[in-house]
Amino acid sequence: MLIIPAIDLKDGHCVRLKQGEMDSATVFSENPADMAVKWLGAGARRLHLVDLNGAFAGKPVNEKAIKAITDALGDEIPVQLGGGIRDLDTVERYLDDGISYVIIGSAAVKNPGFLHDACTAFPGHIIVGLDARDGKVAVEGWSKVTGHDVIDLARRFEDYGVEAVVYTDIGRDGMLSGVNIDATVKLAQALTIPVIASGGITDLDDVRKLCAVADEGIMGAITGRAIYQGTLDFAGAQRLADELCGER
Repeated sequence: MLIIPAIDLKDGHCVRLKQGEMDSATVFSENPADMAVKWLGAGARRLHLVDLNGAFAGKPVNEKAIKAITDALGDEIPVQLGGGIRDLDTVERYLDDGISYVIIGSAAVKNPGFLHDACTAFPGHIIVGLDARDGKVAVEGWSKVTGHDVIDLARRFEDYGVEAVVYTDIGRDGMLSGVNIDATVKLAQALTIPVIASGGITDLDDVRKLCAVADEGIMGAITGRAIYQGTLDFAGAQRLADELCGER
């Protein structure tokens, strides 16, 4: 079970939002590359980046900060990135810049053909991000909830060849209210590709709960606000996950 630190980028800074609201941003670092190196030093084996401005603009906005992060990390650990990725040229540019996995979210829902083309053109490098509220997928920085069922869409995208699904429970994200274990397990059980949980991790108890269901197909969990505000010690969380689940 990977515990994956999140670096959410807004205006070139490392921030966290509550429930995806841009005006609720808390700045945790003005140098995201330094923050990335910090998590590497603490034992991170994967990093999760989000271009928040890009998610709302529908195009990359924080490329300079993203390139600084990949330059700082080199080939030490894989980096996955989402936010504002809407065409194959952007996917190729990010992969060339050192991103290991590109996460396609809103564009996958609104333009499934693009996701299919990306999986075909860049096999092994595409993850789909599905953000849901009450089981229904949301798009455009969570500002619009669709009528799509998250499990139905995930199965469809699995057939396209995505590497994994990042599943975010919008109601829990940034709220330090605990992981929606039941919804995450239900999704993982419906798929053969791994699920990465996101949203709501608060403390070591959440890590224990996730490790208890890791064999259902949950390969990791993304954590943001908890490790920045100190309710979760990242290094301790990864050590606990390794003890309970084994290194994966």
